Amino acid sequence: MTELLENSDELDGEAIASAWADRFTEGLRAGQGAPSLFVDDAWWRDLLAFTGDLHSRQGVAVLDQQLARARGILLGSVRVAAPPEFAAVLPGDDGLVTAFLTFDTTDGRGQGLVRLVQSDGLWRAVSLFTTLEELRELPFAAGGARPDGNSVDGRTWHARRAAEHDLADGEPDVLIVGAGHSGLGLAAYLRAMGLRPLLIDQNPRVGDNWRRRYESLVLHDPVHYDEMPFFPYPQTWPVFAPKEKMGDWLELYASAMELDVWCSTTVEDAERVGDRWRVTLQSVAGDGSESGRTVAPAHVVLATGVSGTVPLTPQVPGEFDGPTMHSSGYRGGGFGGKHVVVVGTGNSGHDVAQDLVEHGDRVTMIQRGPTYVVSASAVGEVMMGASYSDTSPPTAISDYLGASSPHLSAATTAGLQAATAAMAQHDAELHRGLDAAGFALSRGDDGTGSMRLFLGRGGGYYIDVGCSRYIIDGTIAVRSGVSVEGYEGSDVVLSDGSRVTADAVVLATGFGGMENTARAIFGDDLAQTCGPVWGLDDEGEVRGVWRRTEQPGFWFAGGNLGFARMYNRYLALAIGQDHLAARN
Repeated sequence: MTELLENSDELDGEAIASAWADRFTEGLRAGQGAPSLFVDDAWWRDLLAFTGDLHSRQGVAVLDQQLARARGILLGSVRVAAPPEFAAVLPGDDGLVTAFLTFDTTDGRGQGLVRLVQSDGLWRAVSLFTTLEELRELPFAAGGARPDGNSVDGRTWHARRAAEHDLADGEPDVLIVGAGHSGLGLAAYLRAMGLRPLLIDQNPRVGDNWRRRYESLVLHDPVHYDEMPFFPYPQTWPVFAPKEKMGDWLELYASAMELDVWCSTTVEDAERVGDRWRVTLQSVAGDGSESGRTVAPAHVVLATGVSGTVPLTPQVPGEFDGPTMHSSGYRGGGFGGKHVVVVGTGNSGHDVAQDLVEHGDRVTMIQRGPTYVVSASAVGEVMMGASYSDTSPPTAISDYLGASSPHLSAATTAGLQAATAAMAQHDAELHRGLDAAGFALSRGDDGTGSMRLFLGRGGGYYIDVGCSRYIIDGTIAVRSGVSVEGYEGSDVVLSDGSRVTADAVVLATGFGGMENTARAIFGDDLAQTCGPVWGLDDEGEVRGVWRRTEQPGFWFAGGNLGFARMYNRYLALAIGQDHLAARN
C-alpha cells in the first residue's frame, strides 16, 4: 500500500506540502500569517502541541490568534515526513493534497496532518491537525526504546514487582479508580513514560466488570477497532469478543503490562492537600476481612466508564407485584419462562431482551422514542472496513486519520452522513423488518448515525448483534411511542392509557454519567468544581474527558476501546506535563 501511495503523486504533493510546511514554520515563529496559510473557514485541531489542551478552532481570524499564542513553542522546523509503515503524502481527489508532518516543540515530539487546496494561486490548508506525541523528558519505553530487562538495583524481577505493587518504594504518581479497559490502557501509557500508576477496582478480579454481565453480551465493535495500547490481539481473536473472553484478556493485559492493580478496593475518603491528594482506601480480602490504607498520589483519574456507575432508575408511581430492577442488576439467565417488560431500546435494552428470550422468557420492549439501529456487519464492512480490518492501514494510522477531522466540521458531518446512508442501504432489509414490527427508527442527529449520539449523550442507538431478528419475527413485542406511567399489581401502565401485564420489569434506562459517579465517590464539591463531563463543547471537543478539569490533579478517562486507546495517550501526556512542571 505504501508503494501505491508513493507512486500516485501526480501533483508532486510532497513538494507542495513541504513548501506549505516551510511557510507554516515561519508563521509559528512570527506568531502571525494565517491568511496565507489557511482558507477563510479552515479548521485547526490541536491536541496539546500548541494549545496545551484539546481544541478545535475555525476561521482565519481565530487561527491567526492561535498562531500568536503558539509563538515560541516550535523548536526547529515543521517537516513533511512519513509515519512508520505508511507514506508521507496520501493520494487525493479534486486537487486535494494530504500530508503527514513532524516537528519538535518545547515539550517534545509532535506530529501533524494537513489537507491543502489551491486558493488564489496559493496552497492553503482547509484543515490542520497537530498533536504532541511524546514528552522529551518522559519518552515512552516502547519499541526501539524498550527496557532490556536486566536488574538495575540487584533485585529480581519478582522482588521488584512485589515492591512496586505494595508501594514499598514510595507513593504512586497517579491513582486510577477503575481497572476496566480505559483505566488499564491509561496506566500502560503512564508506566511506559516512567510514571507510577496504581489502579483500584471494586471487583475481586480484573475483568469482572465484563464477566459479571448477562451471558449473551459480546463486544459491539469489531476486533480491529478494539485493540489496547502496545498489545494487539492474537490473529485468531474473534471479530466480536464474548464478555468472558474480554474479561480474561483484560486480566492478562494487566499482568503482561506489569500494571499494579488493587482489586476489591474502593475509595473511602479523598481530599486535596497541597499539591497531592490524600486518599483513604478500603480493601476486602478473600476471607472477608477489611483493611484500610492511605495513599498520596499527585493525580487522581476516574476511569469507571462513560456511562458512569450510578443507575438512572425512574421513580414509577404505584406498586408492582413482581421484581423490578435496573439493567445493571440483571446478571442473565432469564426469569424462568415469565413475561418480562424491558424499558429502553439502547444497547443494554436490546442485549437484556435478547438474553431473556434465549432463556425462554417472553419480552415486551417499551420504546419511548426512535432509536438508531445498525447491524454489526454494516459497522464492520461499511463504516470501519477501510480503516479497521485485516487489510486496512496500521491501527495507529487509522486512529490518526480519524481524529484529524474536527467533530463539528462540515467535512466530518458529510462523511458521517454518507457512511450512515451507505449502512442504511446495507441494512435495508433489517430496517424494513423492524419498521413492519412497529419499531421506530432514527438516522441519528442530522443523519449522522451513532457517532454524534455517542459523543453527545453516550447512547440512543443499538448496534445489532442478534436481537433485531427477534423483534422482526415477533418473538419480542414492541410498544413504541409510549413511556411507563405507573404500576398497578401485575400491570405496567403506559402513557397512552394501555397496559402490559407482566411478571418482571427490567429498566434499561441508562446511568448518570461520569459526573454523578465522581459525586458519589468524591463528593458534591469536587463534582461541581470539575463541571460538565461528556457531551461536546462549542468547539466540538468532548467536555471534561482526557483533559484538565477545573480541579487541579483530577482527571476523567473513558470512551469505548477505540476512543480510549487514542485519547488516553494525550491524557497521559497531559499528566506527564503537569508532573514535570511540579518536579521542575
